[in-house]
Amino acid sequence: MQIQQARAHIMATLAGGDSPRADADVLLCHLLGCRRSYLMTWPERTLDAAQQATLQGWLSRRLNGEPIAHLVGEREFWSLPLKVSPATLIPRPDTEVLVEQALARLPPRPASPHQAPCALLDLGTGTGAIALALKSERPDADVWAVDRMPEAAALARANSVALGLSIEVRGGSWFEPLSGAPRFEMIVSNPPYIDGADPHLAEGDVRFEPRSALVADEQGLADIRLIVAGAPAHLCPGGWLLLEHGWQQGEAVRQLLLQCGYSQVETVRDYGDNERVTLGRLAR
Repeated sequence: MQIQQARAHIMATLAGGDSPRADADVLLCHLLGCRRSYLMTWPERTLDAAQQATLQGWLSRRLNGEPIAHLVGEREFWSLPLKVSPATLIPRPDTEVLVEQALARLPPRPASPHQAPCALLDLGTGTGAIALALKSERPDADVWAVDRMPEAAALARANSVALGLSIEVRGGSWFEPLSGAPRFEMIVSNPPYIDGADPHLAEGDVRFEPRSALVADEQGLADIRLIVAGAPAHLCPGGWLLLEHGWQQGEAVRQLLLQCGYSQVETVRDYGDNERVTLGRLAR
């Protein structure tokens, strides 16, 4: 089977999915260890029997609903190739909105090497996606990341090493493992925010992701409420808190921030025009 035939076969097999063309390219690039341009340049290259068998196995798993990211063990986020596993959420494109808003509010780079770097904290880091994206754009920053699941913390550390982006990863629940940490200029988080009764938990990729990273009590607001209340003890005066949340939770999260005394509270929409990131600033 040639590359062009394999590509057509994958697209036909996965035709009922959201992105059969993109899925085909991801699978073939991973199978061949190449870039997408190679698929276009050498469409007549033949896959050997072992490669065809591997591809067919992936397709069977994909038809059973398993995420493409789990099949290849990787997902790109902010142009960074991140290792993923069933122990963490798969990074989503809409979370890049959180990174964009964070970068827009970071203090300027230090004017001299004697000036202390700004310190950032990513709560519930998972693969380390947000923390590593911020570090890639601001290598001068002191970036910390926390996750209560040991497997997730280990994966974030592994991604940090693989990408050559040094971040401090701590294992523990939310603010608990921050002994010895500095005050932060910014805290960011994509916490669990789905109501346990949400029917979407039985659909799509989320069926293969850890429920503990998806679901929160109080209609999905329990962890957000905890972070909003606990962040002031760890923020510098004038520091920012940025939270990703569900598309119907913007008003509730704004009210939580306002009730805890944050200012400049606003909600930013994602690429699908849904309310996705709410932020606020601690008083100076």
